[in-house]
Amino acid sequence: MPRLADVTEQRAPLAEAPPSAAEGRAQGRQVVRALFTLRSDPLPRMSRPRWLAWLPHVLVAYLAAFFAFLNAEQIGDHYNVYGGPLVATSALTGVSILLAMFRPIPAWWLGLLTAGLTAWSIHGHVGQGQTWPWTPGGIFAFAPLVLLVALRVPPRVTIAVVGISIACTALAEGLFKPEHSQSSSIGAALVFGFVGLLGYALRALRLARGELVEQETLTEEERARRTLLEERSRIARELHDVVAHHMSVISIQAQVAPHLVENPSEELKENLAGIRENALEALTELRRVLGVLRSEDPDDPAAPHHPQPTLAELDGLVDNVRGAGLEVTTEIAGIRRPLTPGVELTAYRIVQEALSNCLRHAPGSRVEVGIAYGPRELHLCIANTAPTRPAPPSQGAGHGLLGMRERAGMLGGELAAGPRPDGGYEVSAVLPTGPSPGADTRKKDA
Repeated sequence: MPRLADVTEQRAPLAEAPPSAAEGRAQGRQVVRALFTLRSDPLPRMSRPRWLAWLPHVLVAYLAAFFAFLNAEQIGDHYNVYGGPLVATSALTGVSILLAMFRPIPAWWLGLLTAGLTAWSIHGHVGQGQTWPWTPGGIFAFAPLVLLVALRVPPRVTIAVVGISIACTALAEGLFKPEHSQSSSIGAALVFGFVGLLGYALRALRLARGELVEQETLTEEERARRTLLEERSRIARELHDVVAHHMSVISIQAQVAPHLVENPSEELKENLAGIRENALEALTELRRVLGVLRSEDPDDPAAPHHPQPTLAELDGLVDNVRGAGLEVTTEIAGIRRPLTPGVELTAYRIVQEALSNCLRHAPGSRVEVGIAYGPRELHLCIANTAPTRPAPPSQGAGHGLLGMRERAGMLGGELAAGPRPDGGYEVSAVLPTGPSPGADTRKKDA
C-alpha cells in the first residue's frame, strides 16, 4: 500500500502557486535528507494475481545475477581487466541491485561507487572506440537502480537522483576521459532519464490505484451508513404512528374517566385534565415530527399514512409471494395472540424482508416460514432451499439484513442469518414480547 506522504503528495493540485523562497529552501532540505537516508523501504509485492506476488523480487534477483556476470564478461574480455577489480566490481554490481529491493537510496549510492571503481579499474585499458566511464553493460546495470528508486520516492528526489547520476558521468568525462575513448554521457542521460520517467509513471499509477481502492472503501462505507440512516428513518416513521395511536387512546381515556366515577373530586378532575392536556401536547409534537419525516419524500411507499401491518396480515403477505411464483409454507406454534404494536410491526417487516430476499436471490426455491409464540418471546424463522435457477441482477443496495437487525435490536431482540448446508439460506429472530427480567427486578427494588 502507498505511504500516507505519497498519497498526500499525489492528491496535491496540479496548478499551484510558485513556492516562496522559504518554501523552496524547505523543499531543498527535504530532498537532501531523502538523498542521504538509510531508511528501509521494501519493494511492494504484486496484489494480483496472488500466485505472482513475488514476481518483482524474482526479476530483480535475476537482474542482479545477470548484470554481475555481464560486468565480469565485459571488463575481462573487452578491457582485459582481471583479478581483484573484476571480482570486486562484479560482486558490488549484483549486491547493489539486490540491496535496492530493501533500501533504494543506499543501493543507488553503492551503484555510483561501483561505477566509479569500474571506471578507475578500466581507465588504463580503454582502447580505440571503447566507451568510458560507463561500459556498454554498465549503463544498463545501473538503470534498475534508478528505476527502483523512482518507484518509491517523490518526483523531486527522482529528478535529483537522475541529475546527480548524469552530472557525475559528465564530470568524470570532463576531467579524466582517456584518449581515443567514446563518450557515454549521452547514452547515460537517455537511459537514466527514460527509466526515471518510467518509474515515476509506474509509481503514480500505483498511488492512483491505492487511492481508488481507498475511495471505493469510503464510498461503500458511506452507502452502508446512508442505508442505515434511511432504515432508521423508516422505522421511526412507523413507530411514530404506533406511539401516536397510544397517545390518542390515553387522551380519550383521560377525557372519559371522570364520567365513569360518581361524584369525582376536583383533584381527580384536575389530574385527569392534566393527563389529557399532556397527551394532546405530546400527540401534537409527534405529528409535527412525523410530518417532517414524511415531507422528505411524500411519495415514498415506506412512509404510509394508513395503519401499520401486523402478523394478522401475514396470510395476505404469503399469498402475494406465492402469486409471484415462490412456494411458501407457514407453520405457527404456540397460542396465537395479539402482541404489542411494536413487536407486531417488527415481526411483520422481518418476514416481509426475508421473503423479498428469497424472491430476489433464490428464485424457484421452497420457503418455510415458522412463527412460535412463547410466554415471553416471539420466535421467527424464514428458511429457503437452494435456488433452482440463476438469480437476476439485483438493483438494490444489498442492505436488507441491516434493516432487519436494526428492527430486532430496537426491541432488545436478536437476529441471525446465514447459509444452510443444503445451499439455502435461513433468517431467524427472537423478539421479546414482555418486560425484561431486569425491568421486573428494578420494579421490585423500587
